[in-house]
Amino acid sequence: MLNVLAVTIPVFLIIGAGYLSVWRGLFTQGQVDGLMVFTQRFAIPCLLFLAVSTLDLAAGFDWRLLVSYYSGSLACFAAGILGTLFWLKRGAEDAVAVGFAAMFANTVLLGLPIAERAFGLESLTPNYAIIAVHAAFCYFTGIATMEAVRAGGSGFAGGLRTVAYSMSHNPLMMGVAAGLVVNLTGVTVPSPIEEAVTLIARAALPAALFGLGGVLVQYKPEGDARGIFLCCGIALLLHPAWTWGMGRILGLDEGPFRAAVLTAAMAPGVNSYLFAAMHGRAVRISASSVLIGTAVSVFTVSGWLLLLG
Repeated sequence: MLNVLAVTIPVFLIIGAGYLSVWRGLFTQGQVDGLMVFTQRFAIPCLLFLAVSTLDLAAGFDWRLLVSYYSGSLACFAAGILGTLFWLKRGAEDAVAVGFAAMFANTVLLGLPIAERAFGLESLTPNYAIIAVHAAFCYFTGIATMEAVRAGGSGFAGGLRTVAYSMSHNPLMMGVAAGLVVNLTGVTVPSPIEEAVTLIARAALPAALFGLGGVLVQYKPEGDARGIFLCCGIALLLHPAWTWGMGRILGLDEGPFRAAVLTAAMAPGVNSYLFAAMHGRAVRISASSVLIGTAVSVFTVSGWLLLLG
C-alpha cells in the first residue's frame, strides 16, 4: 500500500500546492489562468506531438484497448443520463451535462503523470492512443446528444458540425494531428526544433498539475449532493470497473489493460465544467464533481492501482 501511495501522493501534492497557493493569495487567479494557457495551448500539445510522432501505431491503436475504454465511456454517459432523469428527476439537458461529466476523465493532467509514476515512461503508448481520440469522442457524443435533445432529435448534423469546428481549433488535437502527420510520412523533424519542442514538453505535466490545483479553487462544492455523488461514483468506480471487465473479456494484453483501467479511473476533467457552462446546464454538479472527484480520487486511484498490482 505504501508503494501505491508513493505513486499517487506526489501528484496530488503538486495539485494541492497549486490550490493552496491560489487560495492563500500567493498566486493570483490571473496568473494561474496564464499558466493554464501555456500548458493547454503550448506545452501539452508539444508533449502529445512528440509522443504521437514516435508512437507505434499498430501496437498503440489496438481495437481491444479502444473498445474496452470507450465502451466504458458510453456506459458512463448513459448511466449519468439515466441517473439524472430517474433519480435526480431533472430534465434531459441537465442529464446530458451530467452524463458528459461522468464520461470525461482527466486523461492528460492526472492520467499521464500517475501512469508514468506507476508503470514507467515506456508504458505510456496505450495512454497516448486513448488520449489521441478522447476529446473528439467525448465532445462529439456530448454535443451531438445535447443538440439532438434541444432540437427534438433533429440536431445531430448540427452537433457534428460544432464538434468538427471545435476540434479543428483545439490545440491538443492540433498537436496529435501534427504528430500523426510526422509519424505516417516519416518526415524528420530538424534537431534544433525537436530539442526546443522537447524542452517545452518537459514543463507540461508539472506545470499543468500545479495549474489544475489553482483552477480548482474556482469550483466551490455547492448543493446538489446527490448529483455530485452520482457523477463521481460513475466516473471513479463504474468506468474503471467496466473497462476492467471488457479488457478481460476481449483478452487485452497486460500493459494496455493496466493503462486502460487506470486511465478510466481518473476523476472528471475540467472540460466537464466547460461543457456544462457552455450549455448552461448542471453547472454546479459538474464544477463540484471536478473538485470533489479529484480529491476523492487520491483514494480510489490508489485502490485501483492496488488491484492492478
